[in-house]
Amino acid sequence: MWIDQNVGRSDVSIYCAEDESVPGTSSIAYKVSPKHLLVPTLGELMKSKWPASRTVAVAGKDRAAIMMGGQRPDQRWYWNGKTFVTDLAAVQVPQVVPKFQAAVAAALAQPRPPLEPTPFCQTKARDVPIEGGGKPVGSGRLARAVGDVAAFRASPELDGDTLALAAGLIDEMKLGRGAAPDLLAISLSATDYVGHAYGTEGEEMCLQLTELDRELGDFLKLLDSRGIAYSVVLTADHGGKDVPERERAAGVPDAARVRADLSPATMGKALIAKLGLPGPGLLGSSPQGDIYVDTKLKPTDRARLLAAAVAAYKSDPQVAAVFTASQIAKIPVPTGDPVSWTLLQRERASFYPGRSGDFVVLLKRDITPIADASHGYVATHGSPYDYDRRVPMLFWRPGTSGRTVERPVETTDIMPTLASTIGLPVAPGSVDGHCLPEPSGAACPR
Repeated sequence: MWIDQNVGRSDVSIYCAEDESVPGTSSIAYKVSPKHLLVPTLGELMKSKWPASRTVAVAGKDRAAIMMGGQRPDQRWYWNGKTFVTDLAAVQVPQVVPKFQAAVAAALAQPRPPLEPTPFCQTKARDVPIEGGGKPVGSGRLARAVGDVAAFRASPELDGDTLALAAGLIDEMKLGRGAAPDLLAISLSATDYVGHAYGTEGEEMCLQLTELDRELGDFLKLLDSRGIAYSVVLTADHGGKDVPERERAAGVPDAARVRADLSPATMGKALIAKLGLPGPGLLGSSPQGDIYVDTKLKPTDRARLLAAAVAAYKSDPQVAAVFTASQIAKIPVPTGDPVSWTLLQRERASFYPGRSGDFVVLLKRDITPIADASHGYVATHGSPYDYDRRVPMLFWRPGTSGRTVERPVETTDIMPTLASTIGLPVAPGSVDGHCLPEPSGAACPR
């Protein structure tokens, strides 16, 4: 999500997978679209070399299906809050889809009993009071009432159904059985929702990961039973931060929730009152990350407000650093081992002119940027610190032996690496990532 104050609608937030030019839409009631994709995906490159290749994306979030499936997938299905749908108007709907949608509706019409925890997950069960108006978490077993789609989403049910739909499409479309390689992109989103709703270290997450492990095993067994030659890459788009209330009990004394007065709305209101300016002053969805200065102000007043905001955030004890867009743009994009990058370099790596904020606020380590936990989210992610930044990356194909590689790589390395395993040339420097030589079958260009 970013802010475009010239978008021409009252809601100036832009969702990454929307077409904001569609009349009557907003960043929360939008037309799903891949228009903001800036580069071709692996599936698009495959189709350019092998026109018979198929790309199928199945996801618990529309943006995941969009970003992995690309501009012109053969099938794209994602959970929309009620069922699995597609935005592809001209696509022929596979026969399995309406049957699957009916099965999901039937399941939602029944309550889901509590999951039975393993002995290990039982050791995680402990109620943790949540500050900021949130309900206690830690010892939930992910039961669901009839029709509770929020509980469905934040549970293994969502991932299980995502994999079930993917399996149905594999069989009906005969993926992996043609002369050209096919791409199946699956996004399993429940872990993210469980993390937001309950944190990462309680019984709820333990149950989620235990079930996800089982579901993935069953899915790979299905591929094996079909005699399909396949390779798998498994990773995540970010890490996660546990609730600060549980972290303090576990020996992280500085873990805390951000103060409410650091939100862009509250800070902006205070600063414009102090400076005698009109309007909201500052725009942004979080006290951490991109913050924008109201463009309706005169240039001189915008400069005054920007300087005042930077000074106010910098002086706050919960803030680690504040960088303006001009500061960030002046330094080169960092290369090499990210472990040694400064906070400014880490911010530069994700800076995009025209979308990034007028300034960026980075909270101190272990400060959770959620002050009000009464709306259902008690934990989040998005910081430059290792607990959010570092994720595992697994490459595997049947018949290969495993080994661990301890060196920094990036998720953008997945695409050129996979491409090399199927003989798809990707010129070095044409994409952000680099081909990794370690996975079985990789033939990186020299």
